[in-house]
Amino acid sequence: MYSLKNPKANLADYGIKNANEHWNLSSEELERITLEKGLGDATSFGAVNVDTGEFRGRSPKDRFIVKDAITQDSVWWGNINIPFDSEKFDKLYDKVVNYLSGKEIYVRDAVACADPRYAMNIRAITELPWSNLFVHNMFMRPSEEEIKSFDPEWKIVCAPGFMANPEVDGTRQHNFAILNFTRKIALVGGTGYTGEMKKGIFSALNFILPHQKNTLSMHCSANIGVDDDTAIFFGLSGTGKTTLSADPSRKLIGDDEHGWTEDDTIFNFEGGCYAKVIDLTEEKEPDIYRAIKPGALLENIVFKPGTNEPDFENGEKTQNTRVSYPIYHIDNIATPSIGKNPKNIFFLTCDAFGVLPPISKLTPGQAAFHFISGYTAKVAGTEEGITEPETVFSACFGAPFMLLHPTKYGEMLSKKMKASGATVWLVNTGWSGGAYGTGKRMSLKYTRALITSALEGKLNNVEFVTDEIFGLNMPKECDNVPSEILNPRNTWADKEAYDKKAMHLAKAFMQNFDKFSDYANDEILAGAPKVSQEA
Repeated sequence: MYSLKNPKANLADYGIKNANEHWNLSSEELERITLEKGLGDATSFGAVNVDTGEFRGRSPKDRFIVKDAITQDSVWWGNINIPFDSEKFDKLYDKVVNYLSGKEIYVRDAVACADPRYAMNIRAITELPWSNLFVHNMFMRPSEEEIKSFDPEWKIVCAPGFMANPEVDGTRQHNFAILNFTRKIALVGGTGYTGEMKKGIFSALNFILPHQKNTLSMHCSANIGVDDDTAIFFGLSGTGKTTLSADPSRKLIGDDEHGWTEDDTIFNFEGGCYAKVIDLTEEKEPDIYRAIKPGALLENIVFKPGTNEPDFENGEKTQNTRVSYPIYHIDNIATPSIGKNPKNIFFLTCDAFGVLPPISKLTPGQAAFHFISGYTAKVAGTEEGITEPETVFSACFGAPFMLLHPTKYGEMLSKKMKASGATVWLVNTGWSGGAYGTGKRMSLKYTRALITSALEGKLNNVEFVTDEIFGLNMPKECDNVPSEILNPRNTWADKEAYDKKAMHLAKAFMQNFDKFSDYANDEILAGAPKVSQEA
């Protein structure tokens, strides 16, 4: 079997002994091994489908940060960043590597960060071949010559079959994902969900880049136009981040994680994409659909009866069905995955209350406020008694992965926005003409037209009007978009009901922001909605 490694590399250095080692196997070999061992199924697309087992998504309550000299005074500790004892980590790590000793092990050398000045060399040691395929897809792939002298800075150790003993090991339950910045290890056990590896390294970079290298880390997608104008898109799940950044007239830099350097460069952290595929169709998401081919890894897909054809509409196992694929599976990509200073930044929100405008221009203070807030909404579900949309706030549009206080990232974004002259837009891909149940979902056609007009500078010289509650600046006209929908209040038949609902959402913003207000500067505070004391 073909296996390539640095001659000096030895798993015994990591405490793993007498293992049957497979180093840097090709995606074809990893697929073959997965199928031969009965660990996955072949699909009609040519991609392998695997079942990640008990966990089909991340487990945020089981994600820990070792509290040590590096992190103790810098990490924003709390419900998101949960501290873990360094001595318990050492003992747990020893248990995991003892568990892996003597087993068949898959090792991969990979790189995070497309800008070579910030590149992080990673060595991933995985119990399962398809976990190794995921790493191959999601991180950048060094050349054969680079592998021969590869020296890892960080290590990922992933052992889904190892179960922790919470009473002894200090975990909450048998699964865990732990970052240790002193030893530079991302340790994952008890869960087969591959996203824990990806988000572990992303979380590490979210600490290292802003805290140690004055580079803003961002949970966003990015693309670049024919005039080398970069745009970045922030947004939580369901807001259209992947859809709207996949523009046939623009090259994709990356779809999820990026850095913004001191000298005005945007760079992708990853070498691939990890996309949701629930309800996927070629018509709605052509790039993702066509990227599912040999080399891609599908997770937790259900097949159509009697076939090996994925049923993307079937969420029987989970609504979080996924595919990972290397970025070169998409035709229209930027090579390398780097762009210049962004000219436009889009915050995408799916406002199910129907009160935010389809597009609005933000001041630097508003940009920082909305970035720290990270708002979207979930629509009323099928559970009995739920009749109203629910607000969702995730700081920096990625709270589960941000190790520093959110205002640190917000202040950095505001500073970079001013220095670059970038325009920040808040885009509502949610409801218009009323809340969910009364109004209608914003037309994707209109949202694309609004973003295109912003990218082409056509909104620079139009007249704007300011919303009284949120202080948002809304254009009065836009090509290919009915002017009456640009101010959401105009779309409501009952204006009093709109005012009441808008104040309800503004109060939710302020209630969420209470936990950040003591850390926010005056400019950020000035970007908040205007909520009267009587409201």
